[in-house]
Amino acid sequence: MTHEDTPDQDTRYEAVRSRDARFDGAFFFAVATTGVYCRPSCPAVTPKRRNVRFFATAAAAQGSGFRACRRCRPDAGPGSPDWNVRADVVGRAMRLIGDGVVDREGVAGLAARLGYSTRQVQRQLTAELGAGPVALARAQRAHTARVLLQTTAMPVTEIAFASGFASVRQFNDTVRAVYAANPTELRAAAPRTGRTAAPGAGIELRLAHRGPYHARAVFDLLAREAVAGVEEVSGPAGGRTYRRTLRLPYGTGIAAVEERTGSAPGGAVRPGGWLDARLRLTDPRDLTTAVQRLRRLFDLDADPYAVDGRLGADPRLAPLVAARPGLRAPGAADPEEYALRALTGRAEAERLVRVHGKALDAHSGALTHLFPEPAALAERPGPLGALATALADGAVRLDAGADRDDAQAALLALPGLDAAVVARMRARALGDPDVAPPGAGVPDSWRPWRTYALHHLRIAGETEEHRVLD
Repeated sequence: MTHEDTPDQDTRYEAVRSRDARFDGAFFFAVATTGVYCRPSCPAVTPKRRNVRFFATAAAAQGSGFRACRRCRPDAGPGSPDWNVRADVVGRAMRLIGDGVVDREGVAGLAARLGYSTRQVQRQLTAELGAGPVALARAQRAHTARVLLQTTAMPVTEIAFASGFASVRQFNDTVRAVYAANPTELRAAAPRTGRTAAPGAGIELRLAHRGPYHARAVFDLLAREAVAGVEEVSGPAGGRTYRRTLRLPYGTGIAAVEERTGSAPGGAVRPGGWLDARLRLTDPRDLTTAVQRLRRLFDLDADPYAVDGRLGADPRLAPLVAARPGLRAPGAADPEEYALRALTGRAEAERLVRVHGKALDAHSGALTHLFPEPAALAERPGPLGALATALADGAVRLDAGADRDDAQAALLALPGLDAAVVARMRARALGDPDVAPPGAGVPDSWRPWRTYALHHLRIAGETEEHRVLD
């Protein structure tokens, strides 16, 4: 569902009545008689239309005095697909807030990254989403707090600051306002998964997605690209685990995400599923950022119904979409790392890791290093050094809120970067769902999902020629 396709209130109520998970994350509804807000697929009894209010964000519902439903846990759903597609200031702002920029740099830092005044950012977000950047960040902190309370044994005081709150009092007040329970009660209400994490094993997560998810193609791609020392994919097809190291704002992390397939054709998961993940962080304040980077890497906030609906109407693509419903277009866990790897290739990237990568304090199996920071490669000759220098000094920005057109222009201005490699960077590092490399000859009817269309064609070509996905 794109911004232009935002449903009217009658359509939203029909989605609520039918408990339509396709709309989870796209909007929230609240019930005036209960004071609770929910996701559209909530299994509770459907409220009467006159008692229902709709909100674009959880923060807007919270700001109107509603608390999160304990049955459907609306904060645990997939994010809005709008923020993947939109290139305007609101879309860029939401990606940056998701990455934790407001917690680290404040609203002034957010505005500076967007190139607007704080007043302009506040006005645009409030006008469209019903909540400003502070409220949006507060809702995100509350979600992080719930995850830590319910998946770790960390002391409550440590969780308060790890979640980004400035004080324990602010933490307690927010948790009570959002969940109608104090932190101790919220911890006691944790869902029982039947799994017991060993001490130091990390934070267990379920990374939700909407619709079908074609896991096999994503894990195949990650396995082909994996850079030794930084990434690995292990296990048999259908039950693989992807692991990688992460450089994060406050420390480092090791992420593990499990391939999860169902009975749908081609390894797609049933609609409304999740990927199981585990994060080991040296600093728990990085939880929100780490989760968002994994979501971008695995393209978990996409709307496969919109993508498949548009591309499936094309005679050339229809059989490919039918064969692989829910095909995703993976992004990047670290945009700068991906850009450097796209330029060098896998073999050279592995050499750079051995020579310039920072070794982990403690190895985790085959994971031994962080990928080199751009500054560590700035003295390299040729295009690699030019790109590393531009990333290190900010001449090229690839962060979650970067302007995609500006970034592309800056990349094309660097020596040795041709349009084809820049297109790959735009699709993966910047998460643009509508990239068509020069000369690809793709029709405009595939907009705004040309990245997905080309992904279908690439996989189909490999299947026909190499049988790698049979």
